[in-house]
Amino acid sequence: MQNFSDISPYIRKLAERSDAGNHISPEMYTEHHVFRGLRDLNGNGVVTGLTEISRIKAKDTAEDGTVIPCEGKLSYRGYDVRDLVNGFSAANRFGYEEILYLLLFSELPTKEELADFRELLTDYRSLPTSFVRDMILKAPGRDMMNILSRSVLALYAYDDNPDDISTANVLRQCLQLTSVFPLLSVYGYQSYQHYHLGKSLFIHPPKREHSTAECILGILRENGEFSPLEAKILDLALVLHAEHGGGNNSSFTMHVVTSSGTDTYSATAAALGSLKGPRHGGANVKVVRMFDDLKQNCNIDSEASIRDYLVRLLDKKAFDNAGLIYGMGHAVYSKSDPRADILKGCAKDLALEKGCSEEFQLYETVARLAPEVIAEKRRMYKGVSMNVDFYSGLIYRMLELPYELYTPLFAISRIAGWSAHRIEEIQNAGKIIRPAYVSVRDEREYKNIDNR
Repeated sequence: MQNFSDISPYIRKLAERSDAGNHISPEMYTEHHVFRGLRDLNGNGVVTGLTEISRIKAKDTAEDGTVIPCEGKLSYRGYDVRDLVNGFSAANRFGYEEILYLLLFSELPTKEELADFRELLTDYRSLPTSFVRDMILKAPGRDMMNILSRSVLALYAYDDNPDDISTANVLRQCLQLTSVFPLLSVYGYQSYQHYHLGKSLFIHPPKREHSTAECILGILRENGEFSPLEAKILDLALVLHAEHGGGNNSSFTMHVVTSSGTDTYSATAAALGSLKGPRHGGANVKVVRMFDDLKQNCNIDSEASIRDYLVRLLDKKAFDNAGLIYGMGHAVYSKSDPRADILKGCAKDLALEKGCSEEFQLYETVARLAPEVIAEKRRMYKGVSMNVDFYSGLIYRMLELPYELYTPLFAISRIAGWSAHRIEEIQNAGKIIRPAYVSVRDEREYKNIDNR
């Protein structure tokens, strides 16, 4: 039987022909006034829509019109995310469900509304009969995002009203998907561990009293145990990844696909496909692996040695030779990423509980040295700081979460924002999103096949 994974010599020859046929040079984008990647010449995102869901602020404008970088600010429905975090943290309660409510319904819930909403999510946190056996265990995969996407598409067949895009039906579907994302992700990982790595298989049912963060830890760990601090910090990570300005690739994908009038399962699978890409959802894994490489290839007790390693990273002579210090810098933020600032304190607390203070101190050293090295090596320098991935990877490692679940955890959180954007697009757009491309291919005369 043919191995469909093999790349035959004929396919390689066709690929070379495809490469040779590409005549679009970077200069042509400037010539035709096209913003490549929907970024202007300064790297700012091109405005493509309106939203009430969230806002990122990274710059102030002076009276003379000069744009000045400022400390980063992230707002959900007009509320500063720092105030939201301080609010539920001071009350010693989990925040993700409250933030989900806010993103979907524009207002913060009362105690009674939050209790009812959490009860609804708990009721939805179950999968159809035999779904785990038939859709996950019988078809184990090596990539958790692929399993998650496949499972989401499979749930379409279990929905008696899958194509109704009224607000009420889409809301019902979004809440159901949000509730089962932890199950689909963790059970997919358990099947991978068992069928591909030969580990023991265990499938824990979720407990009704658990929050989303507690549910993830409870069904992932064999003994189902976790500390209150572990659950609170994972909950905070979910809150900080739930939404980000609307202009990120996966949320834009949700808008684009939703505008075609398709069903919730297809639109969510498309957003998952976007998030799977290493340029979007996999950066925190890169951070952790970069630090592993750093510890193997330099003296971590010497700042000079660490600095030299960072220089080699930028010179494409270390780690993956990509020329990047992962976890440093952001497309929008320059002075600070508020999410990283919040996670930094949490990482320090967790490091104390886990006995990882030396590891945390190494991260702090890199956070201090990296901006200096980047300023020295880069001609165009807007200022960089740690982004959310810098500390989230460290936190996930200290929580003993497997690499394979880092991006699915992002999805478990971000489906809150995706759901809000899907509903917003349905309620306000009314037109399919159809971008324009400039054709740069000259007209050619057709030749008969005998004369080619």
